[in-house]
Amino acid sequence: MPKRKRTSPMAVCTSSAPPWTELPRDLTANILRRLGVVDILENAQKVCTTWRTVCKDPAMWRVIDIRYNGEVRDCSMMCRHAVDLSQGQLIDLHMENFGDSETLLYVCKRSRNLRRLSLACCDDVSGKALTEAVKKLPQLEELHLIIMFGVRSRHLKTIGKSCPMLKSFTFNLTGHRHPHLMGTIDDDLRADVLWEGSEDEYFMEEPLYSKLALAIAKTMPNLCRLQLFANYMKNDGLQALLDGCPRLESLDIRQCFLVDLSGDLGKRCFKQIKNLRLPFDSVDDYRWDAAQKRVVTGCIFASAFISQISA
Repeated sequence: MPKRKRTSPMAVCTSSAPPWTELPRDLTANILRRLGVVDILENAQKVCTTWRTVCKDPAMWRVIDIRYNGEVRDCSMMCRHAVDLSQGQLIDLHMENFGDSETLLYVCKRSRNLRRLSLACCDDVSGKALTEAVKKLPQLEELHLIIMFGVRSRHLKTIGKSCPMLKSFTFNLTGHRHPHLMGTIDDDLRADVLWEGSEDEYFMEEPLYSKLALAIAKTMPNLCRLQLFANYMKNDGLQALLDGCPRLESLDIRQCFLVDLSGDLGKRCFKQIKNLRLPFDSVDDYRWDAAQKRVVTGCIFASAFISQISA
């Protein structure tokens, strides 16, 4: 009787499909989402037909988070490709350290269901382009702008009017290493950070202090959460925010050193705001440029302030 030919284990593994292709589709999608946009587009979708099919599902692209780290060749092109794959289902977008006005407009034209938009250090995105982009986002509920120097108070007014559903807003500048210097600035100094002419040259134009806060107070009445890190507003700006945003529950004004909370305004903040971060509160949990980590005078100020509020 002829002997039966034995099949090697290697041959069995080679001929059979990879084990991960047998996973339920939902589980596969859940795993792939953890890789991030760049890894999915550059690597995961090329592994096998099953993964490629999952990666092309618009549901995979409801959340897009792309951050330039010096390694990705063209983040803008990759962002556009991801948005195209979403087929209008995108609801959450984060762009960091890359992008220009054209890319932002491209994205927003194709993402009318977007509810959350976060832009961080996108130096080539102009304030004008941002206002045009948000007009195409009728369902936008969250807008977070971190170190976006091209955006000024007049742009915030337009944004507020164009986004009536806005509930959460962030407008953060870079931190201050020497807070005591802010209190010596002359009231006539013009320093709302703006761009001159072509928006490529940096200079100071608008009056300092509360213009940004006043623009928010006048046009964003439905805000529940607001972060204004290292803002130059004074008490009039904070007062306007409390009056103009009656639904405000969370307010972060860390490093807003020109605000004086020692009187009635401070008491009103504690009474009206459930989650309040004060100017001299710790910035250890803040991942952006805070310029300083510890301010000794802040500890003294905070202790004196809390004692006065409790009295």
